[in-house]
Amino acid sequence: MADPRFFPTSGPQRLADIAAAAAASFEGDGERRFTGVAPLQSAGPEDVSFLDNRRYAQLLKDTKAGAIVLAAPFAAQVPPGAVALVTPQPYLGFARIARLLHPLPEPLPGIHPTAVVAPGAVVGPGTEIGPYVVIGAGARIGAGCIIHAHVTIGPAVEIGDGCRLHPHVSVSHAILGQGVVLHPGARIGQEGFGFAPTPDGRFETMPQLGRVLLGDFVEVGANSCVDRGSQGDTVLGPGTRLDNLVQIGHNVRTGRGCVVVGQAGISGSTTLEDFVTIAAQAGLTGHLRIGTQARVGAQSGVMNDVPAKTDVMGSPSMPVREYWRSIARLRKLGAGRDTEGKAG
Repeated sequence: MADPRFFPTSGPQRLADIAAAAAASFEGDGERRFTGVAPLQSAGPEDVSFLDNRRYAQLLKDTKAGAIVLAAPFAAQVPPGAVALVTPQPYLGFARIARLLHPLPEPLPGIHPTAVVAPGAVVGPGTEIGPYVVIGAGARIGAGCIIHAHVTIGPAVEIGDGCRLHPHVSVSHAILGQGVVLHPGARIGQEGFGFAPTPDGRFETMPQLGRVLLGDFVEVGANSCVDRGSQGDTVLGPGTRLDNLVQIGHNVRTGRGCVVVGQAGISGSTTLEDFVTIAAQAGLTGHLRIGTQARVGAQSGVMNDVPAKTDVMGSPSMPVREYWRSIARLRKLGAGRDTEGKAG
């Protein structure tokens, strides 16, 4: 059970409504009530659980969950007294049930007395402005947003409806769509890393004159940074998600629904087409193009363009099959040297 001190519940909810949220079919009493979600091992009769990986199918026989979201082949294994909620995408269905039972908090409209809102800034109806927030001149905040404590929003920034900015976020030189979520400590719109060396060995900063454009429903993880463009804009396409501690350089552009996992870094002017995945700690050099639905493995070093629907790994990166063949050869070489050493 989720700790109710941190995650209030909307339950109890009817089984029929829970099934509808997950687009799942079921047999049984649609009026039966459930209060929360939990793993198979710890769920009780009033909890909903799920199974999305056959490796854990053995847990079904001992679970005390009242309802289980799963695919059709596992429905017959649900123990007596539990309801099978059958759907082709159990994890997605379970996520939607969890959100039904534990909805996001609604904004508490108003501006905290410690907040500083510059003259000429516009705060939309139903928006919550928390303690010690600073909003610059000419900024526009949409309706129904939550701006948590210690957020700084620079002059002329535009933020769409229904956005959530968590504590200690800073936003400058940026335009945000609707439903954008910035997690604690995210930095949006700061100066990009651009400079010109001088003859005497110093560096002069290249003026960074672009913006950051965040599409609808973009999420940026805690302590991630998105630099503004240099001569043009940095753009994260609709639905793109950054994990914690991600670096996005100036003039990077992503398409729709891209995912960049923790500690990855993308250098300036690289383009990610739609639905690209960049795994943890990968590094991409500048001015590359990563094709639609390409996937970059963890800790990869990408120095060349990646075609669409291609998986790459390694540093320098290469197609996955080639990478694993290389690893296999290296292991054989190492084993051969060990054998030679013993023979000598």
